[in-house]
Amino acid sequence: MKALLFISFVMMSHLFMVAQDCNATLKGQVVDYHSKIELNNASILIVESSRMATTDSSGMFSIVNLCPGKYLIEVSHPECTTVLMDVEIRGTTNLDIKLEHHLEELDEVNVVGDAIKNKTKTAQEEQLKLKTLELYSAGNLGDALKELGGVSSLNTGANIVKPTIHGLTGSRVLILNDGVRMQDMEWGAEHAPNIDINSAGSISLIKGASALQYGGDAIGGVIIMEQARVPAKDTLFGKTQVTGMSNGRGGNFNSELTRAFGGGWFVKAQGSYKRLGDHEAPDYILSNTGIQEMGASLKFGKNEFTWGWDARYSYFDTEIAVLRASHIGNVDDLIRSINSGEPSVIRPFTYDLQNPRQKVKHHLGKLRYYKRFEGLGKWNLQYDFQKNRRFEFDIRRGESDDRASIDLDLTTHTLSTDFTWDAKQEYNIQAGLLARYQDNFANPETGVRRLIPDYNKYDLGAFITGEYKATDRLLVEAGFRYDFTRVDAKKFYRTSRWEERGYDTEFQDLIIEDRGTDLLVNPVFDYHNFSATTGLSYFLVDGSNLKFNYALAQRAPNPSELFSDGLHHSAARIELGDLRIDSETSHKFTTTYHKEFKHWGLTIEPYVNWISDFILLEPADVEFTIRGAFPVWEYRQTDARLLGLDVNAHTDWTNNLRTDHSFSLVKGKDVENESALINIPAANFRNRITYTKTDWNNFEVFLTSTYVFEQNETPENIFVFSPEQQEEVLLEINTAPGAYHLLSLGSQMEFSLGGKTRLTTALNITNLLDTNYRDYLNRQRFFADDLGRNFSLQLKLNY
Repeated sequence: MKALLFISFVMMSHLFMVAQDCNATLKGQVVDYHSKIELNNASILIVESSRMATTDSSGMFSIVNLCPGKYLIEVSHPECTTVLMDVEIRGTTNLDIKLEHHLEELDEVNVVGDAIKNKTKTAQEEQLKLKTLELYSAGNLGDALKELGGVSSLNTGANIVKPTIHGLTGSRVLILNDGVRMQDMEWGAEHAPNIDINSAGSISLIKGASALQYGGDAIGGVIIMEQARVPAKDTLFGKTQVTGMSNGRGGNFNSELTRAFGGGWFVKAQGSYKRLGDHEAPDYILSNTGIQEMGASLKFGKNEFTWGWDARYSYFDTEIAVLRASHIGNVDDLIRSINSGEPSVIRPFTYDLQNPRQKVKHHLGKLRYYKRFEGLGKWNLQYDFQKNRRFEFDIRRGESDDRASIDLDLTTHTLSTDFTWDAKQEYNIQAGLLARYQDNFANPETGVRRLIPDYNKYDLGAFITGEYKATDRLLVEAGFRYDFTRVDAKKFYRTSRWEERGYDTEFQDLIIEDRGTDLLVNPVFDYHNFSATTGLSYFLVDGSNLKFNYALAQRAPNPSELFSDGLHHSAARIELGDLRIDSETSHKFTTTYHKEFKHWGLTIEPYVNWISDFILLEPADVEFTIRGAFPVWEYRQTDARLLGLDVNAHTDWTNNLRTDHSFSLVKGKDVENESALINIPAANFRNRITYTKTDWNNFEVFLTSTYVFEQNETPENIFVFSPEQQEEVLLEINTAPGAYHLLSLGSQMEFSLGGKTRLTTALNITNLLDTNYRDYLNRQRFFADDLGRNFSLQLKLNY
């Protein structure tokens, strides 16, 4: 009886205490971290009890009848990053909550990388999403970017692909890899970007130099490769892709894994491997065109709401065989190659990578820190390091093939900082500083004259940009940037070349040692470059958007344009730079009109680019060496004009059927000489029809048609002396090949394997009809046809 009374007393006491104590209240306000604006419709959830409240128009909330204690609170808002916090509630507890109310954050938390924020508000800009990038897992950056309007590529075969934006490539196109500007000897026409496309979650393309925070010399444009931000919650996810290809009889393997923790800590690892043998044209093997490539990266850090840091290291190793038939021994070989219509060397298929070939290793390291200041903005500080080692192997008769003809070692250190004032809804301002040091070492033990000398390069830069929301319909942005560049080189010139170029009268003070037949010179050049941009974006009453942008950009000459002097073995030509070359200046005007209708959309983008002191490389003569006679390509400057138009449209015919259409045209002219510019892409017209059926495991099938017109505006061909014929003959080195039409077919389906694990299968067929063609911007068009039909099968596992 006593026991029963005791138990009853305890229970009554407990009920009394619950009734007595569970009258605590949690209340407060949710505001924007930067601007202090009250946030309506924010949700405050008590995880343990599932009690929830929603903020009113003034950002206020209240949850009553709570028991005292410690709780986990989840705060979310449709346009903000979700925040978890531990709160101890006693009596009436007031809690002021600050959320990051910026589209930047909304985009970054998307794990699959599909949410991409525009980098500028008034420039011509497009994006490649993760879904498209994954289709090119076994390809390269240049080919993937051709999915966008206004983008073509300068190729050396199938494996060396340099992106070309609005007719400009090389040093005029800036590539940003996870916040690091790539420094990988981009000046070479046959130097592909040393980037593993599998490491990117999304790519933004800015057509022109309007994004001054990335650099003032991006006259062609800026390619921004970003990784998807890791969510601030306890999770583990990854993916693995395997791709097999028929043309090259190889494939690619890629895998990545991300581990995130609730406290903001994360680590992400990624690796890929690609191996292909000789590629094939429709009628023959393209001998010595295989590739072996490996990429790996590791990123870790801590991302909190108000501060964070991350570190990343990536390694890229590629070995690329160069078409054997493209290696000419003299100018008569080139004449025969152009006139014959098929390669001079056709051998059985092999995976061997023989000379001529390239081998490149690229190391990249980055350390970044950021800090947010309440009611003010965000500060970034970054240091990055790059080391690029390039070997180019020639065919040496009677010598060992193991010694490189070109051996370059480029080391780059960069320190940068910027601050963004974004606390106000009407405007934001960003300012930054940059310092960079670069050292290039050209190994003299190659046995041949060095094409590029040893040099040190120093860069200092400062910029300020801003945007102002004048009205609900009108946004204005502007910016200014200054860059200082110093190039300090030491180079040997043959005395005969020095006098032939007229340097003995203009640069005699640069000589530091006279060896009779050779001169050692020390050119030190300083360049002061200014860049600016201004633009507006206006939303019309009918919902369409009109943009206008003007960009002034200046680019200092690269070392190749200044110092090239000798036989470029992988290009099989003699290249001559010019010490007189100065910075080039671009004035680019762009306009964009975009309109989304109920079932279709249209974007029209005309542009004009006037470039004074435009630097170009073109064939000029033939020179006789102990190896034979080779074409001479010289750098020179002129005034140029580029006119262009990009048009993109799409139509949703039904819920399942869609068509996409794009047309790109650019006209390049040497204004001084009233002639066409070299290497300007031909007009192209691209159409795609896509059928999707989500009920059939997200089934999708598409057919793509690409028509490339003949480039009928090219420079004049040159006459050269043929040692065999002992007379001047016409060398049709600038003649463009004919127009061509290609079809490609692709399909994919997705299968659930339980839980969050998904398997995606994709089949793609390029050059469906096995068409013979040659592209004007492929430097191997003189020697062989382009690629034939290729079947690609891809399996992707998300987990």
